[in-house]
Amino acid sequence: MEFEALRPRLTAMAFRLLGSVHDAEDAVQSAWLKASAAETEGLRNPAAWLTTVLTRVCLDQLRMRHRRREEPLLADALPAGTVAADERYIQRENVSRALMVVLDLLTPAQRVAYVLHDLFDVPFREVAETLGTSADSAKKHASRARGRLERAEPLPTATAVDQTVVEAFLAAAAGGDINRMISLMTEDCVRVADAALVPPGTPTTVTGARAVAEETTLFADRIRASTPMLADDRPVGVIAPGGHFLAVITLTTRARCVARIDIHRSHHQRATLTTTS
Repeated sequence: MEFEALRPRLTAMAFRLLGSVHDAEDAVQSAWLKASAAETEGLRNPAAWLTTVLTRVCLDQLRMRHRRREEPLLADALPAGTVAADERYIQRENVSRALMVVLDLLTPAQRVAYVLHDLFDVPFREVAETLGTSADSAKKHASRARGRLERAEPLPTATAVDQTVVEAFLAAAAGGDINRMISLMTEDCVRVADAALVPPGTPTTVTGARAVAEETTLFADRIRASTPMLADDRPVGVIAPGGHFLAVITLTTRARCVARIDIHRSHHQRATLTTTS
């Protein structure tokens, strides 16, 4: 069995299922050990068989987390090395940061059904076998996941303008472009952040376009780890290094300029996050 040839695909699948490249690599190794100990001669589709073995390893972990009612850890509660490794992986493999944030909000069955079928083209009959359910039930899990990931209705035109402003401001902030940020803000713009998200001694409230822009450059690395998303159908930026949720950036606009920036982590907003496409 050409396991090494399949390793990149299996790792990619496990990463989207578990949200951690270290956990993904461990799951792939566990699948390989199971495969090595099994009688695989005569298998018509070794790749499909390995996918099933790997998915069951991942599903066991997801269900264990679910039974313990473990909330996905915030980025700053994870070891720095873990976040760094995940960040390198999502950049190297061009994994959607927004997708990883929302996958963490799905049930184990929804996550498995969506990842296997929608992202890796695994037939529903195989998804159903892995989940121990019917093909129709597997389709329903994937459909619910799809609905959770994508907004059902188009945003009104006024909000679409806000989306453009959000993305333009975040792009300028990520590049540390002070003049561009100032051009996108009202003169009296205010930035308010949760105290837990800024270093000790850093003011939680900053007023004035230039002061906000200059202070924002200190956090350009976090901005670069952000992605446009929707919270309660409102465009926001979500800071998610390595695909792990850290905070929501809400921009309030006035006359197509940013008038207020709130950086916080709200459980309610996190629970309502969806992708923008």
